[in-house]
Amino acid sequence: MEAWGTVVAILATLMVATVDAKIYGRCELAVKLDKAGLNGFKGYTIGDWMCMAHYESGFDTSFVDHNPDGSSDYGIFQLNSAWWCDNGVTPTWNLCHMDCRDLLNRHLLDDIVCAKQVVSSRNGMTAWDSWTKHCYGHDLSEWLKGCNMRVRIDSKKMNS
Repeated sequence: MEAWGTVVAILATLMVATVDAKIYGRCELAVKLDKAGLNGFKGYTIGDWMCMAHYESGFDTSFVDHNPDGSSDYGIFQLNSAWWCDNGVTPTWNLCHMDCRDLLNRHLLDDIVCAKQVVSSRNGMTAWDSWTKHCYGHDLSEWLKGCNMRVRIDSKKMNS
């Protein structure tokens, strides 16, 4: 009977996390990222952020990916449990000083603060393989088409 109680508690926790999760629309996310000050942050545009988030999570705040090394990537920016957050399982540096579960809800401020820390590291956006593969050196203007935003869309900074 005790095992049944544990199962119910786990399911209830998952349901709460799922209810608070969100898959953002392209323009809705672009506006949020712009308002959070990401346009021009460390030389990267909203197009860079949008492209990376699309290829990392499909704009899904609840997305979790498990890696062969045992770590996991969390949230819309797929922040790694070995480096940026603590999932209670993976040995971690927890450089953003946060619980990985906090990256799985619709509230993006903590995700953005942590992602800014990633980009401020020596690797910049190359910390995300998807950015290097799909976004670096590409025309990123498509990510903001039709969003009625006035932001710089050409990336001036290209880290290697």
